[in-house]
Amino acid sequence: MNDAISQASHPAPSHSVDLKSPLRWIILGWRDLRRNPVPGLAHGLLLAVFGWMLLWAASDRFWLLAGAFSGFLIVAPILATGLYSISKAGQEGRRAGLGNVIALWRSGDGRLVRFGLLLGLAGTGWVLTSAGLITLWSPVPIEKPVDFLRHVVLVRELGLFEVWVLLGALLAAPVYASSVIALPMLVDTSVPVSMAVAQSWRTVASYPGPLVLWAVVIGVLMVAGMLSALLGLVVLVPLVGHASWHAYCDLVGRDVHGSSNGAPGPVDGSNP
Repeated sequence: MNDAISQASHPAPSHSVDLKSPLRWIILGWRDLRRNPVPGLAHGLLLAVFGWMLLWAASDRFWLLAGAFSGFLIVAPILATGLYSISKAGQEGRRAGLGNVIALWRSGDGRLVRFGLLLGLAGTGWVLTSAGLITLWSPVPIEKPVDFLRHVVLVRELGLFEVWVLLGALLAAPVYASSVIALPMLVDTSVPVSMAVAQSWRTVASYPGPLVLWAVVIGVLMVAGMLSALLGLVVLVPLVGHASWHAYCDLVGRDVHGSSNGAPGPVDGSNP
């Protein structure tokens, strides 16, 4: 186990990772979605329905919705773990469906539960921070999207919007660095959370350009999905989820047989 940990601490990409890599990951993600659409579209539809419910519940409190929808990007990676398992099975030539996703979620893997709780806390913290910032700083109540656009985004003076974006980025950046490799690795292997997070940070440090670009691509796609009355999320959520699996595989040198740069073998949900 010690040898495996030592080997896994040094990324060995299976493909050359550069600024073109995010396009490759999107193409591979689209291939996975086309080959096995039901699990992915079910994920996307579930999240779109959740978004519609949120819109209905807080339609006249956009000061809260602004944080809730941007906070979605923080917790979304844990919701994609089922998609990682689908892409993993397809890469290894195995059939997979919603049953595999349900089995993963019901496995009781404490590592995923703990990581999910941490992401949930981060997302909740951002929602509260965003709501407090907007309600305290804005000169008028922000109740509708047009209020947010007029009194926060389009004001001439630098202030609320810039601080709102900066704080969101400061929270999202470490969450992204901690999870971009860690969550697929937790699904793929039996490594502990601390090792997976450390590996994720090392990978981001080794490939900052491609992974910053990948973060931008994810953000743009998710914003596009939200701006399409959430309908775009039905396709874009599984596309990004499947593509994120292939990003992980390239960055840690995982082959189709399940070898992840010397890391322990596939997780069965029983390891702490």
